[in-house]
Amino acid sequence: MSFLPRRALLRAYPAGRAYSDTAVEQARAKWLANQQAIEHHALATTDFWRKMSYYVCIPALAIFGTYVYNVEIEHKAHNEHLMAENDGKLPQPPRYEYLNRRNKPYPWGPNSLFFNPRTQRDMSIDD
Repeated sequence: MSFLPRRALLRAYPAGRAYSDTAVEQARAKWLANQQAIEHHALATTDFWRKMSYYVCIPALAIFGTYVYNVEIEHKAHNEHLMAENDGKLPQPPRYEYLNRRNKPYPWGPNSLFFNPRTQRDMSIDD
């Protein structure tokens, strides 16, 4: 490197240049203000979601839970009525060719592994 470019670099970036105390204090104040703003935002957001949980989500769960409970009670009563009319068994739904297709039989029989005779069609009974 020649003498002239080296001297130009030394003038542009003098060695030992330090920040003044006021610049450090300003940077520290700016950082603290930013941290306080973040903390304030976090507290406000936490408060919002706490209120949303207590005043919106929990009542909505209670309302929809009550609705689903009532629908299931009606469904159970309807099934009990159907069972009373059919000697204690649910009537078998019609055999549609597109339902319960089996290309090869299960090793344990015609029904699924978790067969429930109260709610599912018995595939071993031919109509």
